[in-house]
Amino acid sequence: MKSALTRYRVMAYVVGVLLVVLTLVAMPLKYLADQPILVGIIGPVHGFLYMVYLLVTLDLATRSRWSIGYTLLVMLAGTVPFLSFVAEHKVTRRVRERLQVPV
Repeated sequence: MKSALTRYRVMAYVVGVLLVVLTLVAMPLKYLADQPILVGIIGPVHGFLYMVYLLVTLDLATRSRWSIGYTLLVMLAGTVPFLSFVAEHKVTRRVRERLQVPV
């Protein structure tokens, strides 16, 4: 389960960073400076990696025996800027408590 948590944590951060860059840098450049190149690059990369995030989250959820509701909330965290960081922190604490690993 530790490796599943590590995979989840990496993907939560990667997806979170890409979403923040997309919404705070690429989108303003596209609409305010007529420079759509970053959206064209970061958008599809974030979309693909979000799908990986969903799979990794589902793997961790299955191993941790999360409820469907909790699993869906964690999955949706990758769609709101900064929320994946909050979710990652809470998920890590929850899983480590279950494994009885010091935080």
